[in-house]
Amino acid sequence: MSTISPNDLAAKVGETIGTSEWILVDQEMINKFADATGDHQFIHVNEEMAKMTPFGGTIAHGFLTLSLFPVMTAKSEMPKVEGAKMGVNYGGNKTRFLAPVRSGKKVRGHFKLLEMVEKRPGQWQQTLEFTVEIEGEDKPALIAEWISQIFV
Repeated sequence: MSTISPNDLAAKVGETIGTSEWILVDQEMINKFADATGDHQFIHVNEEMAKMTPFGGTIAHGFLTLSLFPVMTAKSEMPKVEGAKMGVNYGGNKTRFLAPVRSGKKVRGHFKLLEMVEKRPGQWQQTLEFTVEIEGEDKPALIAEWISQIFV
């Protein structure tokens, strides 16, 4: 995994700076997420009932797909900021769930750098456009603008 200075990363605004490996979203992952969040809606966990919906089977929670952000960044070639002591989530500007992720599908993330600014000495704010691609499908599962703070 490569490293880059905050200033050099800021020069890449507008560029895609990483793509993750494919990650399988299977029923076991969906069920564990349902247990962790208490969201047991049938479209996620009841395979027989979900077959009767337009989805044709169970689908991942939208928030499950969004929550894959950390693992997708870790499993990408996105450069790490040199001297980073820590990074924290700051929030999101927009999140749109565009297509369902059906159980058994693979997804991967694409990361486009929208902004990289130094808010205070040693404190950088990064805004990424995070797009989750579904293997074999034209429409992405989601597109979100995600903001992180990086302390160097």
